[in-house]
Amino acid sequence: MPEALSDAEYRRLSEAVLADIEATLDRWLQDDVIDIDASRTGGLLQLAFPDGSQLVINTQPPLHEIWLAARQGGYHFRHQGGRWVDTRDGSDFHAVLSRCASDQAGVPLQFAPR
Repeated sequence: MPEALSDAEYRRLSEAVLADIEATLDRWLQDDVIDIDASRTGGLLQLAFPDGSQLVINTQPPLHEIWLAARQGGYHFRHQGGRWVDTRDGSDFHAVLSRCASDQAGVPLQFAPR
């Protein structure tokens, strides 16, 4: 069962996810792992890969969800048990993001919460 979050708690948790992704991308750029361009406007984070493909991570405050749009499809995640899980199959957000990013980058990439 999804957690009942206050709007403030949702904002804090979803903001942390986006900040963690941005920090990971910065670290990969510094370590010369891969150059993924990130563009953020509020709760929308677009990742542009070297092959021209994109991933879009978007917060959905009215639903208290995080959405991921990738070449493989669209995913919706809700906070449950201390992590973000897919509303259809319970998959972990960071695992799905890692799988989609690895596919689009052509190299193994691992996102993880801090």
